[in-house]
Amino acid sequence: MKKLIIALLTGFAGMAFCAARPNIIVVFTDDHGYADLGALKIREDVKTPNIDAMAGDGVICSSGYVTAPQCAPSRAGLMSGRYQQKFNFDHNLEGPLPLNEVTIAERLKKVGYKTGMVGKWHLEVHAASLRWAIENKVPTFVSKRGRKLAKINFEMMEKFFPQHQGFDEFYKGEHDSYWANYGMDGKNLKPDGQWVKPGGYRLDIQSDAALAFIERNKKDPFFLYLGYYAPHTPLEATEKYLSRFPSDMPVRRRYCLAMISAMDDGIGKIRELLRKEGLLDNTLIFLIGDNGAPLKLTMEDAPIAQRNAPWDGSRNDPWTGEKGTLLEGGIRVPYVVSWPAVLPKGKVYKEPVISLDVAATVMASVGEPVPEILDGENIIPRLTGEKTEERTLCWRFWGQTAIRRGKWKYVKLSDGREWLFDLESAEHEKKNRLAAYPEKTQELKRALQDWSDTLIPKGLPQAPLNVQEVMWYDYYMK
Repeated sequence: MKKLIIALLTGFAGMAFCAARPNIIVVFTDDHGYADLGALKIREDVKTPNIDAMAGDGVICSSGYVTAPQCAPSRAGLMSGRYQQKFNFDHNLEGPLPLNEVTIAERLKKVGYKTGMVGKWHLEVHAASLRWAIENKVPTFVSKRGRKLAKINFEMMEKFFPQHQGFDEFYKGEHDSYWANYGMDGKNLKPDGQWVKPGGYRLDIQSDAALAFIERNKKDPFFLYLGYYAPHTPLEATEKYLSRFPSDMPVRRRYCLAMISAMDDGIGKIRELLRKEGLLDNTLIFLIGDNGAPLKLTMEDAPIAQRNAPWDGSRNDPWTGEKGTLLEGGIRVPYVVSWPAVLPKGKVYKEPVISLDVAATVMASVGEPVPEILDGENIIPRLTGEKTEERTLCWRFWGQTAIRRGKWKYVKLSDGREWLFDLESAEHEKKNRLAAYPEKTQELKRALQDWSDTLIPKGLPQAPLNVQEVMWYDYYMK
């Protein structure tokens, strides 16, 4: 059966699977550093037994990337399956996700899937969406802190909520208030959504909402996008999860690990429900971080009550850099794929994959043609060992650009600084190899320029580095 399904995936992607169509779950964690996945065996203090079990049923992608080192553009790339810079969404302030961009949910809904979204969305318009505000003639004002903001009301925001991007059912929220059209008891709420306050710990709420969606839709093929709001600040955890970690460790680290443990419990409950219903073997599950952990250079263990303390307690070991940079610590993330009926068990896949690949993989996996507009690819043949061709991945963010091809990575800043790294070497991003490999440098520079000319706006970034970028690269690349 496994060989038959793989043959269908690789040779007859346009044929419908009928009864064999898998359920799809995409779990996107938030500011979750590469080191904080137990199955990678990087940090001994991480406890993720359920995610580790999922990895044991599938594949760990040890060179898994996202399209941006920041929340909103990373989510836009995932949802659309396209480089978000192609629709001018380079960073958090350039949303929302345009309604004419076709999401994974819209593609799956069209072929008969029930679609659900839970947790953090972060793709709607907001007060800092100044470009959108100017284009739509929305008034602006200057805040008490001297920041220019747009006068965004709920009606403007709601137009970009999940229900307008292909999701039949939704439980959208991050803390204690959620915009939902179904309840935890399985009953329907207002079809277009209403605000609910279920009470309880935010990560338990998000897990319970995901379980409720599955219970409601277990008889039909379904797609669930679960955006856990963790371990992103503000750091919050109940004693149930904190008690799993010693009190003598850095407090921010302890809270982070507790939040990751809460997500792990939720994933365990989801897998158990699928197993009970006989759905686990034919459910394709992705778990991916949205970007690297924010370290603020030194990982200062500031008090939990300090709301503006940027370190969320997560770690990017062994990589250089952090959230906001195109160094590995900013864009190389936890990335696990499980589909027991199809994928090998317990495999570590070392070649590059990216969050863009989710949309293309999903479409091929349900027996549909992969749309040419998508920038990712169906990675199932790579994970099963049937495809080995070298691929090229690119990034543009603020004043930074980067490209990876095979083991080589080239990074260029708008201030003229540039590096060539051998990612398979012991020095990794600690040794600049520009002078030693001029031909490889030129090859990657040309490819990066060609790619950047397909974006909106075209070209490599010209604006000066911002204060944060200068701080990061002066620190990590000194």
